[in-house]
Amino acid sequence: QQAIRERSASATVKQLVETLEDGPDSPIPAPLYCDILDQQRDLLHEPAWCDTITHQIAQFCAAYFDRDQADWRPDQQQALYASWRHTLMHDHSVALLMKASQIPGKAKTLCADPAEQIQLALEQLGIDPAHWQSYLEAVLLRVSGWAAWCAYRRWQARLEQGEDDTLIELLAIRLSWECLIDDGKRFQGSVWNRWQSAWREHFQAGDSTGQQVHLLWQRAHEISYQQTLLGKLLNTDNIPLETVEPKVQAVFCIDVRSEVFRRHLEAQSQEIQTLGFAGFFGLPISYTPLGTAAERPQLPGLLAPALAITDSCGHQETDRKIALQRTTSLSKIFNWKPFQTVPASAFTLVETLGLGYAGKLIKRSLPGTGAAAGSDNLGLKRAQSESLRPTLDGAITGGVGEQVTLAKQVLTGMNLTQGHARLVLLVGHGSQNQNNPQRAGLDCGACCGQTGEVNSRALTQLLNNPEVRQGLADQGIHIPESTRFVAGLHNTTTDEVNLFDVNQVPDTHAADLELIRLQLADAGKEARRERAPALGLAHLTEKPAALNKAIRKRANDWAQTRPEWGLANNAAFIVAPRSRTRGINLQGRSFLHEYDHRHDPEGSLLEQIMTAPMIVTHWINMQYHASTVDNKRYGSGNKTLHNVVGGRLGVFEGNGGDLRIGLAWQSVHDGEQWRHEPLRLTVVIDAPQAVIDRIIDKHPMVKALLDNQWLYLVRLAGNDSALYRNSSWQTWQHIIEKT
Repeated sequence: QQAIRERSASATVKQLVETLEDGPDSPIPAPLYCDILDQQRDLLHEPAWCDTITHQIAQFCAAYFDRDQADWRPDQQQALYASWRHTLMHDHSVALLMKASQIPGKAKTLCADPAEQIQLALEQLGIDPAHWQSYLEAVLLRVSGWAAWCAYRRWQARLEQGEDDTLIELLAIRLSWECLIDDGKRFQGSVWNRWQSAWREHFQAGDSTGQQVHLLWQRAHEISYQQTLLGKLLNTDNIPLETVEPKVQAVFCIDVRSEVFRRHLEAQSQEIQTLGFAGFFGLPISYTPLGTAAERPQLPGLLAPALAITDSCGHQETDRKIALQRTTSLSKIFNWKPFQTVPASAFTLVETLGLGYAGKLIKRSLPGTGAAAGSDNLGLKRAQSESLRPTLDGAITGGVGEQVTLAKQVLTGMNLTQGHARLVLLVGHGSQNQNNPQRAGLDCGACCGQTGEVNSRALTQLLNNPEVRQGLADQGIHIPESTRFVAGLHNTTTDEVNLFDVNQVPDTHAADLELIRLQLADAGKEARRERAPALGLAHLTEKPAALNKAIRKRANDWAQTRPEWGLANNAAFIVAPRSRTRGINLQGRSFLHEYDHRHDPEGSLLEQIMTAPMIVTHWINMQYHASTVDNKRYGSGNKTLHNVVGGRLGVFEGNGGDLRIGLAWQSVHDGEQWRHEPLRLTVVIDAPQAVIDRIIDKHPMVKALLDNQWLYLVRLAGNDSALYRNSSWQTWQHIIEKT
């Protein structure tokens, strides 16, 4: 009833219930010339132009953008469009396959400039200028995977104040194919004439009634979840009556998987306090492992790195020797690279090395022996690896003064400027899995698909620095001498937490360290018990040792397509003090960000949250949503059929077709039922209305997301709540009462 009222729909509840017997209407893409041309082909015996064009573009782009995998690449000195045009002039494969000998000759007539070619194509195909935007969008969506890759390149270039035009060039390529297959005939009944009619009919049809009905059910489902969530948050019985001074504070990533572990860790003792903060811990860094040239971002995709860090053991000469050792080791390892670039590489490598490689294969498959999440130890001996730490020293930051400024920003964002416990854990997260080309989707989104180990260790070292602490004290942030920061990594596959650099912790904290290790282990045991049914391991919930062994086996199994469920079933982002949510079972569905508006009267911290973490959580939510409701278009299909493209660009499903986007079917479905409920994100913020309104009005992107209902915003005020809708606030309790 509430969904009907919100959309001013004429349907009744009875009518909506009756529609549950019908499936939703399948969306039909806007027709292109190639679609109508395929209607007159015998598709049982002849390949379709639509599929052939997509395959040709995808194969070309895979070779063009490759840097790690292909043995042959197009001329990369030329821009994308120019290289494709030159290749097509001399490539007769499509001409032979499609019995279209005119293709290479026509390719020579295409304009050399991609923007001019787009203009000429619009004129050749007779597109009404009023429809240019819709038409060009429809064309680009036929290669949406590669369009996404090109859009990403442009995004990255603009973060560094640059520009990238490959998206325009890709559009010129796909649009040129419409021209290449155009026979030039324009009489009544011609392919072009029938296509024009189909185009008009498509847009005149508009949204179907059936689609609107199912959108009502979508909103009703979201309202149901929101009622349950707000019922928990506004239940005063859930709020602790008294606060206990913490002996341990643990900062976790806002990731939904952290909610489960945090809840069980806090259950170990009232003296444990957990907080939620983006897993990059506010560090604007990129990371290069010592002795390599591999630089990777360790911060959200919204941002560009400002600092480049590497490892150090604290002694320059030893660092130099370790770097040389690693360079030598890696050069030996990657002399085998030719084996990795051919289709049967794994078999060729094993056959060549013979039984000498069997031991490694067996060892890597045994429970408990796989590489733990966050391993960057390739080419190093164990002692060397243990001596190195990601370092954010004064030489990198610009001196102690800049280190202090950075530390203050981070502590303020974490709401950790006062009341520090004896132990403060900074716990990043990562996923342990094998043979998984989509593992970045299981690691830390705030760290750009890496683990949070580098960030937590670098920040820990910074905050334990006596000079930095003195500088913070001069600015009013007093960290007690008894407080020690300790870095950790939450393995989200096994729910184990590994603590780093504990040899740096003084003996005065040995007992504290031993106790928290036991509490972390017990919390992990309970978290695994809670997650077991979703992993098909419900029969082991009362057998902790067997359950742990089974989960570790999944983590190291090369054939396991579902080592964990990642962020599946995410539904909410809660920005509030932990007192609002402590003790509440949020079922691993909520991102949790620590925020206390009393310490942020101007709303500057909230503005950062609503323009960065809120956007990223929305991205994640939409990735899972779209991959569930339409995996064919917005997911990446069957993981068992995936082939890696370009070493790390993405995947094909099979040996061709478009570059796949989104999540594999196995990431959202267990083979029997969906593991993700596709709900738009509900953002819950505990802050004054005036502050939230000011932020919304200041940032058009935030306002657009809310006004167009890409996500929902609910404001908490004491025991009341209000929903932001149609640029105004509606009391949530009033909505329920009217229903």
